[in-house]
Amino acid sequence: QVQLAESGGGLVQTGGSLRLSCAASGNIFSIYAMGWYRQAPGKQRELVAAISSVGSTNYADSVKGRFTISRDNAKNMVYLQMNSLKPEDTADYYCNAVISTTTARYKVNYWGQGTQVTVSS
Repeated sequence: QVQLAESGGGLVQTGGSLRLSCAASGNIFSIYAMGWYRQAPGKQRELVAAISSVGSTNYADSVKGRFTISRDNAKNMVYLQMNSLKPEDTADYYCNAVISTTTARYKVNYWGQGTQVTVSS
């Protein structure tokens, strides 16, 4: 009923930039918090950045000052601008959103399928 589709991953050199996008679609009634998580090989999934429905943001300490999360509520989109990328940013990045649907007016946590980001040294 709800899908999250990420795009924008790829291979970039150290110091480069990438912009991830995530589009939410389906029978959406309301979108609450949205965020980006990442999971590197052999590690647990971790929060990278999150943004509330009114634009309040929080970031992992490791990305503060380098990454910026934003959202377009009219388009049901969330973005992650990643600058000054480091090899340790290499991971699969997942979009996350808390959404209520037109058929079920309670909040459900949804995940995208992930997009790979590789930063070469």
